Amino acid sequence: MTVLVTGGAGYIGSHMVLELVDAGERVVVLDNLSTGFAWAVADRAPLIVGDAGDQALVTRLIRDHGIEAIIHFAASIVVPDSVRDPLAYYRNNTVNSRSLIECAVNNGVRKFIFSSTASVYGDPTEVPVKEDAPTQPISPYGWSKLMSEVILRDVGRAHDLRYVILRYFNVAGADPRRRTGQSSKVATHLIKVAVEAALGLRSALEVFGADYPTPDGTCIRDYVHVSDLTRAHSDALRHLRSGAPSQTLNCGYGHGFSVLEVIEAVKRASGVDFKVEIAPRRAGDPTRLIADSYRARTTLGWQPRFDDLSTIVAHALAWERELMMRQTAPPECAPVATATVAPN
Repeated sequence: MTVLVTGGAGYIGSHMVLELVDAGERVVVLDNLSTGFAWAVADRAPLIVGDAGDQALVTRLIRDHGIEAIIHFAASIVVPDSVRDPLAYYRNNTVNSRSLIECAVNNGVRKFIFSSTASVYGDPTEVPVKEDAPTQPISPYGWSKLMSEVILRDVGRAHDLRYVILRYFNVAGADPRRRTGQSSKVATHLIKVAVEAALGLRSALEVFGADYPTPDGTCIRDYVHVSDLTRAHSDALRHLRSGAPSQTLNCGYGHGFSVLEVIEAVKRASGVDFKVEIAPRRAGDPTRLIADSYRARTTLGWQPRFDDLSTIVAHALAWERELMMRQTAPPECAPVATATVAPN
């Protein structure tokens, strides 16, 4: 049987495909390459270029490849962009997810893993955040993901579809073997942006808001290594294959770092004291997001391996250097980025 990975040419999705292929799984990738890269997909996983909301295409893939499970990453993820263009986010994240879930139901796929986000909690009053905390998104991105969660839960009750919803906190780092990592030319993730500044790819790094009610005035986030996150998905797949019930689970380490603390970690790792500028707050940014991941650890047996900020930063830095080398290699050696216009 085969696993369909939507968005498998993107940042988290490409790591997931490597995780599955390394474990001997049969994998098919569906990605429209709007933000992903064909070269990021593992060689043993066929890449089909198309949209997760294309029901005719998805139906054909399920039938032709014997798909037994879907891991759904394909989405737009930039919070400020969702504030500027909410309709695009509701179409790409919610409408397309609804179409994909319908295809699963109509074609006998009974296992579904959904890439959700801590943004569904909004600006929580209690941290660490548990899964039963109120869901009060403060951005269209958060709402688009929460709506998809609701669709999946309702469909799961009405049909023989079991699911695991994984609510990510801040994903960072890269494959320790430097096979893939964050490769977008329009980066928004803090560690990626800070690493670019350290390597001279940016003249300065902007900190959006230094007047939050935190010890140093900047937002605090729970940074989880992308390889630990993909392991959680493998654990979720094993959970569903065992016949266990549907779950909604947080993925984070249970402790956080401020923006300025992350910047200092990147400066230490790189040995570069790059320029930092304070800018106004961005719409949709909560003050503090830290996961309570007890349920994921106990229910799935999830055991993170890279719960260390310096390790996360080191892997991100190594990947950025690798990416620079690839982009400056002779044409016959350099991978071709097939992305079109642009969130994962």
